[in-house]
Amino acid sequence: SDGMPTYHLANIVDDYSMKITHVIRGEEWLPSAPLHVLLYKYLGWEEAMPKFAHLPLILKPDGNGKLSKRDGDRLGFPVFPMEWKDPKTVEVSSGYKENGYEKDAVVNMLALLGWHTSDNREIFSMEELIKEFSLERVSKSGAKFDKEKAVWFNQQYLREKDNALIATELEEQIKEKFGQQDADYLKEVCGLLKEKVSFANEILEKGNFFFELPQKYDEKATRKKWKGDIPNLIREFGEIIGSQSEWSNDDFDKQFHLFAESNELNPGSIMQPLRLAVSGQAGGPPIFDMLALMGNARVSERIAHAVKMLGQDIPLS
Repeated sequence: SDGMPTYHLANIVDDYSMKITHVIRGEEWLPSAPLHVLLYKYLGWEEAMPKFAHLPLILKPDGNGKLSKRDGDRLGFPVFPMEWKDPKTVEVSSGYKENGYEKDAVVNMLALLGWHTSDNREIFSMEELIKEFSLERVSKSGAKFDKEKAVWFNQQYLREKDNALIATELEEQIKEKFGQQDADYLKEVCGLLKEKVSFANEILEKGNFFFELPQKYDEKATRKKWKGDIPNLIREFGEIIGSQSEWSNDDFDKQFHLFAESNELNPGSIMQPLRLAVSGQAGGPPIFDMLALMGNARVSERIAHAVKMLGQDIPLS
């Protein structure tokens, strides 16, 4: 604005001094490309001029305009890799790291914004991306950012992640909220729940019943399923469980169906009430795997607690 040729000249001198070979940038820089080429020529650096490539922009979810950090803040998804505070406005923008995204999932998601393979494959390791990527397959049109797709990528990577690693990353949060937990137990809990969550930190909320007695029970399931003789039947089954030594998932499966048969019940009529009593939730991991992991004592304790709580004016979620 003051007539000094500082920015473009500095840009070229900087790249030349660092021996930059490739400049890959957003398409909004296309108007500057001819000027940069001319500067290389006039400075006598034509042989050292890098190759230029211009990528399509990442667009807002509705496709109208370039994605900005304000769009992310407004629509509820991160734009920055990590949380960032504007030093001037002190405005804080959320980051993928703080939102619980797996770093490899973010890299994979970003690679497919404006680029694709011939077979439209979606999941890549870093090594595979390095091998497969080529500028020739970069689209000329902008790519719409899809929040749900970003979450989907995170789910895929979380499901493949080692259970022990997830447990290690959550250990301090679990300890702070629920107290010290057995390492093997925590690892198994993570293994069961990682199929049911989108982010590892959701395990604390959706798996709270593994570590403490439920304080809330799903309102819809309670009103629909917890009625008639169901509370007494669940209590009776809980007493049977509590009187026995540790059962495997097959044992829980077998004993549950024997109990239903002896009471002339359709197993489906008491399966969800059993899950509700133990977890407070209407859904979750495979029920007999869940019960076996918790063990007979925990399961019996939670059933007794549910029978007591559901007979009172309890807080429903």
